[in-house]
Amino acid sequence: MATRSSTLRIGVVGYGHLGQYLVERIIKDGAGLGLTLAFAWNRNPHKLKGLVPDHLILEDLSAFKTRVCEVIVEVCHPQIVKDFGVQFLSHAHFLVGSPSALCDPELNQQLRQAASLHGNTLYVPSGALWGGQDIQRLNDSGALTGVFVRMSKHPSCFRLTEDTLSDWTEGEGRRVLFRGSVAELCPLAPNNVNTMAAVAVAAGTLGFPGVIGEIVSDTALRDYHVVEVEVSGAHGFSVHTVRRNPAQLGAVTGSATYSSFWHSLLVCKGHGGKVHLC
Repeated sequence: MATRSSTLRIGVVGYGHLGQYLVERIIKDGAGLGLTLAFAWNRNPHKLKGLVPDHLILEDLSAFKTRVCEVIVEVCHPQIVKDFGVQFLSHAHFLVGSPSALCDPELNQQLRQAASLHGNTLYVPSGALWGGQDIQRLNDSGALTGVFVRMSKHPSCFRLTEDTLSDWTEGEGRRVLFRGSVAELCPLAPNNVNTMAAVAVAAGTLGFPGVIGEIVSDTALRDYHVVEVEVSGAHGFSVHTVRRNPAQLGAVTGSATYSSFWHSLLVCKGHGGKVHLC
């Protein structure tokens, strides 16, 4: 594990819309916040040319240990978490932008063990989740009894592993695509349900099998995504939140999530060898 310094050196894995946003913010605003870019990686390194200084481009992800960094941020795909997550935690704190990968109980356990072994923190960003820390506090108090999450988006915003939406047409309205445990849902829509995965982490006693999720295609939602969370607790306690996150047609991530993720990154300064919702 690298020696910690007053400046947090950040490695960014993935250069899609969110990765580009983070890299640009670190380069532009990082110095004043104690952040600097250690490296940026993308499956196609040519996408980085001219946008990221050449000496900061990491062409081979397996060589990440050659770069000194305190935090590694994944913002590309759950497979990267599976292939490199344990290695990342042996080297630095790890902010996992695809927490849907944690629905695999074996991988989840391996990452937790790696965090504990190396004294690094596995950070799970709240993303589009509103009130995640409140859910976590209710869970930790032993009073949490149930959580339901519904995510509704325009059909062009979904990236599903099965051909569930190939027949959608404009004007069809609302269609429930899936309702069941988040453990079952994550493999179906790994790029769309990271908010639900964050809920499952916050609601640790229920976990991925116990949190119920629903994804809804709605052609009326042309300007935003909707995330609804219903939480129930002991003695009749309940909370129902509805978040409308502005988003362009076809966008997997709503615009407000970018700022949320940036603020999550600013929290990643070490919370011991554990999992921390930020």
